[in-house]
Amino acid sequence: MARQIRIEFPGAIYHVMARGDRREPIVKDDEDRATFVRTLGEGCARSGFRVHAWVLMRNHYHLLLETPEANLSRGMGWLQNAYTRRINTRHRWWGHLFGGRYKAILVEPGNCFWALLDYIHLNPVRSRLVGDSEGLEAFAWSSLRAYLGWPSKRQPWMETAMGFSVTGCKDSAAGRREFLRMLEERVDWRKPSLAGLSFPEGEGRAELAIQSALRRGWLFGSQAFREKMLGLLARKTTSGTRRREDGYHGAEIRDHGLERAQRIISAGCRKLGISLTQLRGAPKGDWRKAVLAELVHSHTVMRLDWIRETLAMGDRSHCCRLIRQARLPKADALQTKLRSDVLKVINKP
Repeated sequence: MARQIRIEFPGAIYHVMARGDRREPIVKDDEDRATFVRTLGEGCARSGFRVHAWVLMRNHYHLLLETPEANLSRGMGWLQNAYTRRINTRHRWWGHLFGGRYKAILVEPGNCFWALLDYIHLNPVRSRLVGDSEGLEAFAWSSLRAYLGWPSKRQPWMETAMGFSVTGCKDSAAGRREFLRMLEERVDWRKPSLAGLSFPEGEGRAELAIQSALRRGWLFGSQAFREKMLGLLARKTTSGTRRREDGYHGAEIRDHGLERAQRIISAGCRKLGISLTQLRGAPKGDWRKAVLAELVHSHTVMRLDWIRETLAMGDRSHCCRLIRQARLPKADALQTKLRSDVLKVINKP
């Protein structure tokens, strides 16, 4: 089967969904759920993703996210791999956690965004995890509580401005109550399985459009938006833009992970008073390489092969071992100072 069309460009908005392998659970308890949310936050910090909505169910998740840079594949690759490793380690599982490739569908801002915002937040209703007597906000593992709560309590990676804008609500106490009321109007508690599957401005065709797009499509939007995306794809294809294994990347790519990784290494070299060439010429196990490699691995989405090749650290197993050792509590003042100095540089606004 041909792989789904995937266009990446700065500022793109996607509905992303992945299920457990063979539809098996991806979480067992609240500790797993907390791990997913923590990993999502780390992934956003590494990739620059902005999450407009999310929900975590027993055997799948949904995200409505924006990519300020054209790096969906790299960021999602890190997110799913990191979460899989953490869950496998905790439960002593082995192998794949997710069933194949995640689905990513381009979303047009406006009513299509609004429709998916509600679709995601009403997922627990369709699965009968909340009832009429409990209220929609009873489900803890979605972004709905972020929309309904104080702005100061939201995770730094949560973006609610567009959500409030498309619904016409203000981010105030009254506006948040109105946001919830409008969402509750979308639910017929006699038929909870249909909640969020239709949209009032779809002239009777929105339900089919939502389900069709999420199951088989590559885009959710108007015909004009579709033609615009196809035009972008055609222009980049004819201009000779490179294709990659993990999907087509439209527009000029500025990789958030690569840029941040290069800043880490450059800052480290400046603090050490050496050039990258001199650092590469040092022994493979040099502590300076280990500290910078660990920083790149912990604060970006760059793959291990890029790190070991850039810093000339030998094979993967040797690089991995040095990174693990660098994470252990160290009494060495030189290593502690280098880590602290580099983090201060890269975390400057």
